[in-house]
Amino acid sequence: KPLTLVLFEMALSHLVRIMRIIKHPRGHALLIGIGGSGKQSITRLATFASGYGLYEIRLCRGYSESNFREDMKELFKNLAARPFVFLFTDAHVAEEGFLEYINNILSTGIPPA
Repeated sequence: KPLTLVLFEMALSHLVRIMRIIKHPRGHALLIGIGGSGKQSITRLATFASGYGLYEIRLCRGYSESNFREDMKELFKNLAARPFVFLFTDAHVAEEGFLEYINNILSTGIPPA
């Protein structure tokens, strides 16, 4: 979907930094800042500019760890076709187990059983 952005020097600096991170093999970043400062927008722009797909889970009522694992399986299936950026925000943390799952992926490179 189209983004309406105002890019200033600091935003461009962050854009280039995020692009460099996601272009690295197994690159990942934790973006911290004030809500509404453009972290998601800049990440979406960097993803598009890098030619990657964007994957984001869609929360719904009753979303549980089993739903999360199914979404992760879908993400890994998509990764076979082309590179993807997994956008995961604090709003997506419906259960603490989601963070443990992601931590295992980042530390070992494979999803836990």
